[in-house]
Amino acid sequence: MTAPLRMNDPIVVPVTLGTRSYEIVIGRGLIATLGTRIAMLRPEAKVAIVTDETVAKHYVKPVEAAVAAAGLTVMRVLVPPGERSKSFATFEQVCEALITARVERGDIVIALGGGVIGDLAGFAAAAVRRGIDYVQVPTTLLAQVDSSVGGKTGINSAQGKNQIGAFHQPVLVVADTAVLDTLPAREFRAGYAEVVKYGLIGDATFFSWLVSNYQDIFAGGPAREHAIATSCRAKAGIVARDEREIGERALLNLGHTFGHAFEAAAGFTDRLLHGEAVALGMALAYDFSAHKGLTAKSEAARARTHLAAVGLPTYVNQVPGGVPGVDALMDLISQDKKVKRGKLTFILVHGIGQAFIENNVDPAEVRAFLTEQLSR
Repeated sequence: MTAPLRMNDPIVVPVTLGTRSYEIVIGRGLIATLGTRIAMLRPEAKVAIVTDETVAKHYVKPVEAAVAAAGLTVMRVLVPPGERSKSFATFEQVCEALITARVERGDIVIALGGGVIGDLAGFAAAAVRRGIDYVQVPTTLLAQVDSSVGGKTGINSAQGKNQIGAFHQPVLVVADTAVLDTLPAREFRAGYAEVVKYGLIGDATFFSWLVSNYQDIFAGGPAREHAIATSCRAKAGIVARDEREIGERALLNLGHTFGHAFEAAAGFTDRLLHGEAVALGMALAYDFSAHKGLTAKSEAARARTHLAAVGLPTYVNQVPGGVPGVDALMDLISQDKKVKRGKLTFILVHGIGQAFIENNVDPAEVRAFLTEQLSR
């Protein structure tokens, strides 16, 4: 693990994918440099900003100004905020707007927003003209450390989260950490769950560092940039080794099999944010691992204690409005993208920082475990 960064030191993390390689640039005040960076990549490109109405109030004008200052033509596409914009209807709206604006293959789409916008705009960029380049400008902690990196794009189906999509790598990720200063506390906590995930998956030292330094991360001190950079390095390394999730990259779904089921059960609303669902899912994944005798109960307790310390949900009964019964949850879990020929796959652990892929998990065992959790 590298030494913490100073607040004003931008850092570049490469994502090495041959001809599809790109950089993640992390630092404060980077939106002002966005136009210059895009012009260096695609001179004379038309730029289409896809963002939601909430993010637009704060950042669309600075982004437009930065792009225009570099001599590039810029237009915007606005969509409603929230997970429900990851839908067929909004996807169609964005695609039609890009086509109407005559955005071409040599042009650039900017995904300006959190994970919803990154997934939606990236998928539209993948589909329109059979592929337009795009730049991720993530405005949430969750997006900066996770969803903006790696090229996963998509929308939700009535059957589950992220069921329709494509792998389409960005050509650049610009993570301006200054935008996190205005992020609501709940959104920041939700994003922090994805930071903790990297420690819980494969870096026990980073997890211990987070336990000692999370207050500085939340306060916006130097630890914040260090946590983001460490998370991005971890994900960039995994993506470089397994771009299309045929092996190791599935580890990044720690907590997501349980979490996505609870998120879908909550109707993809702000009853349960994605990061909150992941936190709950990770706590359950550690508990399920202990239940199966794969890790010590003390390791599961360590994971839960830290997640709870920052205010994230770690028990099923903490989901506002409750959750459906075990039958409904098992139906949702059966739609998980890691299911292979009807067999369940979970990311389980041998301890902090020791995640692994467990195939052919017995549904009856999952059902029994969830039944116990729902009774607490």
